[in-house]
Amino acid sequence: MKKLLAASVLVFSSMSVMAAPQSTQGGFSGPHEAAPLTQVQGGFNGPSAIPVLNTVKAALHADDNTAVELTGHIVSSIGKDDYMFKDESGEIKIEIDHDDWRGVTVTPTTKITIRGEVDKDWTVRTIDVDSVVLAK
Repeated sequence: MKKLLAASVLVFSSMSVMAAPQSTQGGFSGPHEAAPLTQVQGGFNGPSAIPVLNTVKAALHADDNTAVELTGHIVSSIGKDDYMFKDESGEIKIEIDHDDWRGVTVTPTTKITIRGEVDKDWTVRTIDVDSVVLAK
């Protein structure tokens, strides 16, 4: 009987942990959802041995998963997470997931720097953006 009682307590306590509201990054935040936890992000900021492309023209000819850091403007929205990005060398389609905006709001006149990687399909290259920051 004690084993059955102990097993029941264990099952019910694990169920309550699984049923607790989870914090989300981005998305809908309704009146019954717990406020998202603030997460401090850090890391290394300095030179890298991995080459990073810095023009749209270079990205249009790059291999899949090549790192990019482009400075320019988002000129239009072309879908849910899809935008056209332009710098002095050309235009390219970019994809920015909701949580990768990190609170930055831009217009076509706002100069930004995007960081991400090239997504190469059969004949088209796009940029999968990891972060958006205001350009200095």
